[in-house]
Amino acid sequence: MIPPDDIQVTIFDHRAFLKNVSSHPGVYRMFNAEGEILYVGKAKNLKKRLSSYFRHTGLSNKNLSLVNQIHHIETTITHTEGEALLLESNLIKEHRPRYNILLRDDKSYPYLYVSTEQDFPRISLYRGSRKLPGTFLGPYPSAGALRESLNFIHKTFRTRQCEDSYFNHRSRPCLQYQIKRCTAPCVGYISKEDYAQDLQQAMLFLQGKNTQLIESLAQKMEAASEKLDFEKAAEYRDRLRLLQKIIEKQYVSSDSRDADVLACVSRGGQACVQVFSIREGRNLGNRSYFPRLPEALDEAEVLQAFVSQYYLDRDCPPELILSHQLQEQELIESMLNEHHQHRVKLSARVRSDRQRWL
Repeated sequence: MIPPDDIQVTIFDHRAFLKNVSSHPGVYRMFNAEGEILYVGKAKNLKKRLSSYFRHTGLSNKNLSLVNQIHHIETTITHTEGEALLLESNLIKEHRPRYNILLRDDKSYPYLYVSTEQDFPRISLYRGSRKLPGTFLGPYPSAGALRESLNFIHKTFRTRQCEDSYFNHRSRPCLQYQIKRCTAPCVGYISKEDYAQDLQQAMLFLQGKNTQLIESLAQKMEAASEKLDFEKAAEYRDRLRLLQKIIEKQYVSSDSRDADVLACVSRGGQACVQVFSIREGRNLGNRSYFPRLPEALDEAEVLQAFVSQYYLDRDCPPELILSHQLQEQELIESMLNEHHQHRVKLSARVRSDRQRWL
């Protein structure tokens, strides 16, 4: 193969290098003459894996181009192959080598933030470091789906949505009170205790505890009716109706376990990975990703690299439902188990609801 004009061919003495390479598990980094990391890989046996790059036949065009640019290689020995996989994923994310599959994802993920340390907590969309005092729910894959949930919260439970600077300087209710999307705690139109009950109901909804929430609202409606407080009873009735509508819209399964559903399609050197988040049987939203590929690859290989990078710095549910069986599925399961400190199952051959999701 004749390398392109913009690729500098260097002479790397691979025979001398391979004489001293360990046969233990580990990670290797290939550098060019300018010190740029071209590729990061992991291996169960470093010597065996690195030797495969320098055979005379059978290399792909990508690997031929890569090998022609190698100036030197550095290795790091690890205790296990799982530890090597985690280190590899971290190094790929940090250095973004041109010959690795890269998850192009620079956006921070939105959370729901509840300022529970305040007398009248605010529920709002939040991005950034989770160091504020209060409760964070998420992350959510889709800001649009999160805003839809917030809209329902404010419409149904009428918790405040204004900034503290606005809330602390009100002398009369704002428009949100007039259109029945807030109970005006800023001017004392609702007690701290009653507001706390509304907030508790909103939190039950956000946590997917819909059965408990419906029972609570039904009991409050009956209690209000017995006291002849029909206005309050009608308010709880309206909340129940709105809740039933939103549950029907989000409902995907009677199975209350949490899972992410991931599917990949690759054509013409480009790939798309779609991620759906299912929590407590509800669809919280989905998002598309377009990883950068060094060459045309099959879907299983793209999905394997995606999963290894995607769950490094975000929460991982107990189950990942995949459109393709991964070549190193057991190894990735082991890495995710150790990294997230809970059992993670990767499922590719599924039935019933899970098959429908895929």
